[in-house]
Amino acid sequence: MAATRDGYGEALLDLADNPKVVVLEADLGKSTKSLHFRKAHPDRTVSCGIGEQNMLLVGAGLAASGYIPFASTFAIFTERAFEQMRNGVARPNLPVHLCGSHGGTHTGTDGSSAQSIEDLAIYRTLPNVVVMHPCDDTSTKILTKQLPDLGKPSYMRTARNKTPVLYDGRENEIQIGKGVVLKDGDHAAIFACGVLVHEAMDAALDLKSKGIDVAVIDMHTIKPLDTDLVDEYAKKCGAIITAEDHSIIGGLGGAIAEHVVGTHPVPMERIGVKDRFGESASSEEMLEMMGLKSHHIVSAAESVIARKS
Repeated sequence: MAATRDGYGEALLDLADNPKVVVLEADLGKSTKSLHFRKAHPDRTVSCGIGEQNMLLVGAGLAASGYIPFASTFAIFTERAFEQMRNGVARPNLPVHLCGSHGGTHTGTDGSSAQSIEDLAIYRTLPNVVVMHPCDDTSTKILTKQLPDLGKPSYMRTARNKTPVLYDGRENEIQIGKGVVLKDGDHAAIFACGVLVHEAMDAALDLKSKGIDVAVIDMHTIKPLDTDLVDEYAKKCGAIITAEDHSIIGGLGGAIAEHVVGTHPVPMERIGVKDRFGESASSEEMLEMMGLKSHHIVSAAESVIARKS
């Protein structure tokens, strides 16, 4: 068990050998785990205070000067800097890498005002921006370490709470823009990201006991979407379920629906936060309240399979 934010912090330290890598903070380095880089390399860390908009434009200036800036804060606070991300970073296509920690309802007791359920949708609308939501610390670390070679801006969501580690021994399968088949199957395909990947794996076990064999794909990169993999499993399974701790509007489910409707339409069910805000409760209580647990995925799989022609 480990938190994805820990993988982000470890990756920054590993990237320190590249003298162009710099880290920006908005008073939340302890929470986002960029503090480890700050302690080791204070001369390459910029504290921007509680000024997320300023942090993004400082990052843009650094990127325009040949540096590779990594900026982090809570996911909900990255939304304050959307205009700066749009006009200062994405429009000139500058390689600023923004990390939003504590995203989704899984943050639990922080309450609805701190639960960003729309961040992936917001940043997916911006041209040039790569959008990622990894499921464990290992994949977070590897994806973060691939960013200096990306040459364009990115947004990554990480989480506070610990989740099972799935990628020990499978590190070479992780690549920006490529989904990973964690379990194969042909009755339906579950595409998941973040904390819902683990719920999807649990759901697959439950379904197997009922004689239903589903595939589980970790779609850690939401943009660019691995459309080849989506098409492959749409044709192979004839039914798709998406699962995410994010609004069903505009996130992973929206991205896949937008694609398959024009290529290979199949029945779909979207597991995610319905058109509502969260509440204050424990992380597990929030997943149950929002309909994001494995048994909800099981029900969605059974429903979508029944609709196959």
